[in-house]
Amino acid sequence: MKARNRVLVTGGAGFLGSHLCDRLIQEGNDVICVDNLFTGSKDNIRHLLGNPYFEFIRHDVTEPLYVEVDQIYNLACPASPPHYQHDPIKTAKTSIYGAVNMLGLAKRVGARILQASTSEVYGDPEVHPQPESYRGCVNPIGLRSCYDEGKRMAETFFFDYHRRHQVDIKIMRIFNTYGPRMDPSDGRVVSNFIVQALKNEDITVYGDGMQTRSFCYVDDLIEGMVRMMESRDGFTGPVNIGNPGEFTMLSLAEKVIELTQSGSKIIFKPLPSDDPMQRRPVIELAKKELDWEPTIELEEGLTRTIRYFEELLGIIK
Repeated sequence: MKARNRVLVTGGAGFLGSHLCDRLIQEGNDVICVDNLFTGSKDNIRHLLGNPYFEFIRHDVTEPLYVEVDQIYNLACPASPPHYQHDPIKTAKTSIYGAVNMLGLAKRVGARILQASTSEVYGDPEVHPQPESYRGCVNPIGLRSCYDEGKRMAETFFFDYHRRHQVDIKIMRIFNTYGPRMDPSDGRVVSNFIVQALKNEDITVYGDGMQTRSFCYVDDLIEGMVRMMESRDGFTGPVNIGNPGEFTMLSLAEKVIELTQSGSKIIFKPLPSDDPMQRRPVIELAKKELDWEPTIELEEGLTRTIRYFEELLGIIK
């Protein structure tokens, strides 16, 4: 029988964190979910609150935390531009102090720790698609730098703790992910388009809509995350986890209109500062080390996500 791990998930009441908690509970682990509820929500974990192997702690990772655990998933940080730009200093502190505090905990208790990093460490890339070896093109003083540079600094701390203190680290770089439990007002492109389409409002596309992104369904992402945590000793990453399928913002908007059978029209607005023009992962390392690649195509994932938002918004079709 597999031993029951004690697992800490920071940011566990968020979009990705709550799905990860579900998966870890399903696999028979004892889960401690930590979140300050700045962008997370108890609604995302309400179904777990009565489970004897699930514990919720309201806590800010910029302050130390003292618990006994075997594994730590560090997901705590606002991840959408409107949220992380709302309080950029707090965002940077969450990435940096949160990493230091969780690494200190991992060092004290001998836990393996996984950092949920981001494709934003590549900035507005001059190399396309992006392999893990690419060092990025990031504006250190831009509106997005609180998030981009905060995550880059967190990776620095992870490797320094690994080299200096032999902390068992894992780093994954998450590319655009979508699915149920996205906040309808968080400003991310998939949730924006779906909510606007379901309400028959104008769909807002920034720039000319030719900038591209790759969209990974949440179930695929969580599978990659768990495989990274369980990967062989000595494999630290960083490893890209995302879907290499590449779509323009305009084609995504058109697909959402088609799937929702919406009467929405597409309107264009100026491109935000430092918004990357291209984003697509090279996932050969994930295939090799984790035997992982995404399995859910965009149309299927969008259909599931639309169904979630229809229920959330009380839209009956």
